[in-house]
Amino acid sequence: RVLGSGRLLIVFAMTALGYGGTFVAFTFLAPILQDVTGFSEKSVSLILVLYGIAIAAGNIGGGKIANSNPVKALIGLFLAQAIVLLVFSFTAVSPILTLITLVALGFLSFANVPGLQLYVVQLAKEHRPGAVDVASALNIAAFNLGIAIGAWLGGLVVESPMGLAATPWVGAILVAVALILTLWSSALDRRAALSLKTA
Repeated sequence: RVLGSGRLLIVFAMTALGYGGTFVAFTFLAPILQDVTGFSEKSVSLILVLYGIAIAAGNIGGGKIANSNPVKALIGLFLAQAIVLLVFSFTAVSPILTLITLVALGFLSFANVPGLQLYVVQLAKEHRPGAVDVASALNIAAFNLGIAIGAWLGGLVVESPMGLAATPWVGAILVAVALILTLWSSALDRRAALSLKTA
């Protein structure tokens, strides 16, 4: 029944694409830092620690941002994430600019997680009230599906003539699609709220 809800399917797609978009580049982040940016292997390890700290901050910050209005927060976060991924395509050749970009990307990569989970629970309570836990679990599965899609797509990009340097902007395209789906879902929310007022 959960998979029969179009509204929930939209959110699952938002989750898979929005979360998976980053993994197009993240899966190959170490090779990008070494082969494109020019960092040493030891430096890459330290940079990944910095990236991890940014991820933790993003997870906490994203929860606070999404607490009152998750769909509004997701629109802003996906927009920022797509922009930063696109920017990374250009900054990857500069060590200093890469570090700045990766801090922003690390924060944004996981900042959408609380909002996505909160939003799917809200919609499940409205559209499938008897299966909220199932909807929440399926959204976690969508996160994992996104990781798989991102890594697979990243591998195709790396093996193509575009190469490593193209993975960030390809990831940005996935996140942009998630943004479009989020805007659509937000419009459906407004339409439903208007229908209730006029009923």
